[in-house]
Amino acid sequence: MATNFRTQTGGDRLFSFLDQSLRVIGGVRLGGSGRPAPKPPAGAGAEPLTSFEQRHAAALMRVNHAGEIAAQALYQGQALVARDAATRAHLLAAAREEVDHLDWCADRVRDLGSRTSLLTPLWYAGSATIGAVAGLASDRVSLGFVAETERQVEGHLAEHLDRLPRADLESRAILEQMKADEVKHGREALARGGVALPRPVQQAMRLVARVMTRTAYYV
Repeated sequence: MATNFRTQTGGDRLFSFLDQSLRVIGGVRLGGSGRPAPKPPAGAGAEPLTSFEQRHAAALMRVNHAGEIAAQALYQGQALVARDAATRAHLLAAAREEVDHLDWCADRVRDLGSRTSLLTPLWYAGSATIGAVAGLASDRVSLGFVAETERQVEGHLAEHLDRLPRADLESRAILEQMKADEVKHGREALARGGVALPRPVQQAMRLVARVMTRTAYYV
């Protein structure tokens, strides 16, 4: 039986964090909430992708997969140091929903004949560290960090929806559902008491995300 969130010791949380980290970095399917990957509307016709469109779509979905690796790391790092058991439970529940995104993106990258980022361990380690630092500040700052992250991810997904080949209806369906989920997670974090982050922190987050997305497109 899983240890109750309210009775976990620091050692329990550390063991859980390390176990989850190794699974994510190792590409183990975690199951998530069990939702199937979104599909285009029934009857929606799609033209075959050209070789260039296929490579471009695969690269975009690789970036999105790297983003979901970072999201897992952020949530796990924040949950590791969360002071309040309810906040910790909320972060881990959101992380489970985000696992759906991780699996959907990984599958789509493979369907497009490509691979996920070779720098997955780097994305995970860096993001887990950032998440832990945010969590150590306070639970309200940690939740505010979630809200700001999801707001920026929402914009990033909107940009990718514009850049996807028009014929790639399957990737589009996945990104649209992901975008809706990110909005939901951001609103929930604010409703639980998340505070707005200072503008310099927001700008630093954008810079880090820009480096990751531009690198993961190729590597």
